[in-house]
Amino acid sequence: MAKKIIPLGDRVLVKPLRDSKTKTKSGIYLPEANEKERPEQGEVIAVGEGKISDTGTRIPLEVKKGDTVFFSKYGPEEIKVDDNEYLLIKEDQILAIIK
Repeated sequence: MAKKIIPLGDRVLVKPLRDSKTKTKSGIYLPEANEKERPEQGEVIAVGEGKISDTGTRIPLEVKKGDTVFFSKYGPEEIKVDDNEYLLIKEDQILAIIK
């Protein structure tokens, strides 16, 4: 049975997108080079309900399920569920939505 992950607060669950190959300046493809680097892009799988402001109101997230995002390379927490790798990211570490 697959587990469902529900992020809390202003956290976002992202499935990392990895390029299958890296091309060097001379035109050579290095497929294993991407496995060592942490990805910076991913697809949003689930979002939390939002951050609570100082006044007690909930601020909804700007990203939504299905968005492709660009995020800070060293901010996310890596988690593994049912042999799938995910990243748990605070919304302020997401830099852009890719359309």
